[in-house]
This record gives sequence, C-alpha cells and structure tokens, in this order.
Amino acid sequence: MRTSIHKHISDPKLLKKQLLGWSKQFREIIFLDSNDYPQHYSNYDCMMAVDAFTSIKTDSHNAFEDLKQYQQTTKDWIFGYLSYDLKNDVELLQSGNFDGLDFPDLFFFQPKKIFLLKGDQLEIKYLNMCDDELEDDFDEITKKQESKLEIVDSITIRQRISESSYLEKVSKMLSHIQQGDLYEANFCMEFYAENVKIDPFDKFQRLNKISQPPFSVFFKNNNHFLLCASPERYLKKQGDILLSQPIKGTAKRFSDPVEDEKSKNQLVSDPKERAENIMITDLVRNDLSHTAQKGSVQVPELCGIYSFMQVHQMISTITSKLDPQYAVIDAIKTTFPMGSMTGAPKISAMKIIEELEESKRGLYSGAVGYFTPDGDFDFNVVIRSILYNQERNYLSFSVGSAITSLSFPEKEYEECLLKAKAMREVLE
Repeated sequence: MRTSIHKHISDPKLLKKQLLGWSKQFREIIFLDSNDYPQHYSNYDCMMAVDAFTSIKTDSHNAFEDLKQYQQTTKDWIFGYLSYDLKNDVELLQSGNFDGLDFPDLFFFQPKKIFLLKGDQLEIKYLNMCDDELEDDFDEITKKQESKLEIVDSITIRQRISESSYLEKVSKMLSHIQQGDLYEANFCMEFYAENVKIDPFDKFQRLNKISQPPFSVFFKNNNHFLLCASPERYLKKQGDILLSQPIKGTAKRFSDPVEDEKSKNQLVSDPKERAENIMITDLVRNDLSHTAQKGSVQVPELCGIYSFMQVHQMISTITSKLDPQYAVIDAIKTTFPMGSMTGAPKISAMKIIEELEESKRGLYSGAVGYFTPDGDFDFNVVIRSILYNQERNYLSFSVGSAITSLSFPEKEYEECLLKAKAMREVLE
C-alpha cells in the first residue's frame, strides 16, 4: 500500500519550514507541529500529509457513521477534522447561528504523501502509485529556500458581540446556573473581518512563532484554511488506552519572573479555576466511561499547571481502556464535543450556548487530527485559531471562557480579550 523510507535530518527546525513551503502547491494540506513542547504523550514532533487520494466531506447528518465506514474501509492513514456542529449528529440539537465561513461539518482525506518527523529522523510514506516521486520530492523540499514573511496592511477586526451585550449574555447564563439548568458552560464570541486577503502560510508562521503550542495545525482544503495555535489535546488512542487532557483555568503571563511566578501560584490555588477544571474532569470521566472497560477510568493528573508563551493553563489528564466491543469511532462519538468547550451537564449547556452565542462555531471548538492504519488516533481542540474562507475573503477567530456560579462577567470578558491577543497581534 505504502512505500516507506527513513532519512536523517541535520536541522529539523529548518526542515519543518521547508516542508510547509513545499506543500503550497497542493489542494489538501495538514501540517501538525508540537513545537518541541515538553510533553509525555507525543508520538511525533511534526507530521505533514498532502494531496488527497480519497476523501470524505459531509454535513452533521449521520457523520460519525459515514466516518466509521470510511475509516474501516480505507485502513490507511487519514487526516482531517470534526467540527463542533457534529453535536447535532450525537444529540437532538441544531445550529442556527450565523456562519460566515461555510466549512463542511466533517472532512477527512487519505493522503498520497506523508512525512513523520521525530527528533532527527524523518519517515516518508508514499502510496505505491506515486512512490517514484519520493526522492525527487525530498530533493525539492531540502533545496527550498526559507520564504520571507510578508508585511501586509493591517486588518480591521470587528466583534460579533459588543462588550455590553457580552456582559448581558453572561448574566443570563449566570441566572441559568442559579436556576439549576447547568453548573458550567463555555461561552464564546467571534471576532471577524470581511473582504480581506491574507497569505495563510505567512499568518500561520507568525501565529505559531508567538505561541509555540504543542498542538499547532496548518490545514488547507482548497479555499478553506485553519491556522491553529492550540495548547489542548482532546483525545488520543494508543493501543487500547484512551487519553484526554482538558484545559480549564487560565492566568496571564508576565515578563517579570517574580510577577509571572505569582500569577502561576494564584492559578494553582484559585477556587473558581479549580472548580471549573474539576467539573470538566468529572464530565470527561463520565464520557470515557461509555466505552471503557469496567473500572479502567483514571485521573493520573488533576489540575496540573502548564506554561505557554501567552498564558498559564490548568490541565488534567484522564485515561481509560477501550472495551473491545466498541469501534474506534465510538470512542470519539461518545465524548464529542469535548467537555472543555461545552459544559456540564453537557446537553443542557450546548442548548443554552446555542441560544446565547451569535455565530455558528463550525470548526472552532471542534478537533483536528489523524487515524493510523491500525486505528490509533490523536486529536487536538481547535482553539486560539484563525479560520479563513479564501473564496469569500472572510476571516474569523473566536474565544471563550467557562462561566460558573463564581464568575464575574467583567473578568470573563477580560479573559476573552487575553485569549484573543495572539490572533490580534498576528492580524493587526
């Protein structure tokens, strides 16, 4: 099926840039970079897949069943995304909010060409039908000159929900919490720009440089682009082990080391942030239990603190063993959308979110990742991301925060602006 060869790479950082530069010629690209972030559960430092041999694109109706068929019949590497609105396939829900981006709800492709980088070792896997191009491609990639980043006119970014409207909506959410409709919900708002032309490759490299997160993604499907600087893993499967790492809890970073350490320590002991994280950890435990072997759900780390370029975050790790009676897609279907981007109880939270938000989330707060031929997978959470429809010249990024009974609307608004900072910096 695939021809596989290994190459020794003397400068892995340069190779990543060369791969991305070379990929521009293809209609379908997915580039995953862990940015050398120190993490326990990573299989590769960087992966790139280009040029679809087969693909699947669908709306939310019956999407998980269609993906299951595609994954089981392909029995190969497949890469792609699940949008947040696949919630409508899992539950009796709908998405009626404004959508300026118009991405399909689900898209996966079987690439002709795959590059897997770990340390200084590169594995190249080509479908046999095009393996005669492998050495020529590799020569072309390694001769690629680093392209200069363009300076483009700044973009005027608008807010879909005004500050006063945001405060009002969060107050409504708090009254839902007081009435017992939910304990916690992730409420998001969209920033957008119309009639804009950007170079997505250039903007991605800038965003990645200032964020350096472990789950960064550049994705292209013809005119649809995702530039993602996500620090969060949604779900990974290796063998029969499932692993989820929800993020809940955010604190500002400071250039002064003393201030920065103080901010980090405040996050550790903040009762609101801890409560947020523990509620979602509990929700993920419950989600994983649907497909788990009896008694196998565990929490190896609760409320760990991790530092990224822009913010400190609180992250928990939950694992389970997949019961062999379930297909790999079932593990995703029963945990999707991820708890950190919905709330608790999940269905009630999703209904209230839909009511109060003003944009269809689409790929934002969905997941991007891949399946291996033997059914392992790894997916991130699409946050801290710029989405771009090149045909419509419409650009969008969304940010959100968790609303609990301890929330102050003004502080939640500030948290949203803090999370929007990196995307704004890149675009403005």
